[in-house]
Amino acid sequence: MKDLKHLYYFEQLLEDANNDLVRQAKAEGKLALGYTCFHMPEVLLNLDNCFSVRLRAPNMGSMEVATYYMCNGSCEYSRALLERALEGNYKFLDALCGVDLCEAMNRCMENMELLKIHDTENSKFFYTNTDVAYTDDEISVKHTVEQLRRKVLDKLRDNYGVDTSDEALRKAVKEHNEVCRLITEIGNFRKLEIPNITGYEFAVITLATYVCPKYLIIDKLRETLEELKTRKPDDKLKQRVKVVVVGSEIDDPELIDLIEDNGALVVADRFCYGSFPGRQEIILNDDEDVLTQICRQYLSWTECPRHCDPKRVEHRYDFVKQLVNDFHADGVIYEQMKFCTYWSYERTLASYVMNEEYKIPTLSIDRPYRAGNSGQLRTRIQAFVENIEIKKIKAKQKKEESK
Repeated sequence: MKDLKHLYYFEQLLEDANNDLVRQAKAEGKLALGYTCFHMPEVLLNLDNCFSVRLRAPNMGSMEVATYYMCNGSCEYSRALLERALEGNYKFLDALCGVDLCEAMNRCMENMELLKIHDTENSKFFYTNTDVAYTDDEISVKHTVEQLRRKVLDKLRDNYGVDTSDEALRKAVKEHNEVCRLITEIGNFRKLEIPNITGYEFAVITLATYVCPKYLIIDKLRETLEELKTRKPDDKLKQRVKVVVVGSEIDDPELIDLIEDNGALVVADRFCYGSFPGRQEIILNDDEDVLTQICRQYLSWTECPRHCDPKRVEHRYDFVKQLVNDFHADGVIYEQMKFCTYWSYERTLASYVMNEEYKIPTLSIDRPYRAGNSGQLRTRIQAFVENIEIKKIKAKQKKEESK
């Protein structure tokens, strides 16, 4: 296939948290608000003159200093962020909006605050850590609304004079929804028999929407969508099977590239920093305040294993099966960042359930933060691809014999 016009540009934006578009927005007087998790509604951080930056640690090397402040049993994602913070890479932020989600990220945020990794000359800078509900019932919605209004919206208003009215929220939702529509339409090309966009390309584009001011990138998203409408795919699928990738943080497209380089085309991304969830449109009505509507929808969308009541667990299995069907996948890869408490349980159980009960070929892997050069993962993915191919051959033979 012909290279996408803006792919290299998107790739360059992922090389540094303080990328060119972040610096441009800051120069225009915008406020950069850092966050790390889906449970901090991204749309709330794009109010008025603010823009959201989902934190990453691109090209991470040693994490020795962060490990000193935390421990080597903490997930590498949390340690990588702290290491990069200690290096001064997040000093451009005007606030850091965390969530009380897991012990590793709590310790990461705590150390960032104690070690004052922000620009200390900015007296208005604030840290916040909001509590996340375990369920999506109405009591949880009310609790989440209270937390986000008091710990995020009120602080933005009081510290920086940000307009947090319903009108401002509706405007932010409108802009957010346009990005979501574009990403969804781009992602739908992966449903084709021979997709004209790779999983790696889609991962790069989607990641760029999380780490850049949206108003500075939306034109290139529109151009990319128009380009894909006429882009001709290869005559034959380069990879031998199609897979859905499910799991924890993948903020480095090198992992997707590794999977595809070893024979499995990634056609759906049900992982943190992917489009499921994260790029769904927020539907508003006129009967209820906007913040309540946003919180209710985010709680209903979450695919996080922290939500462990039986109906949510069952929902996650069904949702993965739906993605397999919608995107015509041959199997699922469940991945987990090493030492992630929640995903270690989810991955272990789900890999059995999907294989045995849903009859979907499933590979289960744990991985380091930087996994693009893992020889072990290459071997396991190659074996998984071969296993799916063997099952296809046997199923075809059985079908022919029954005629």
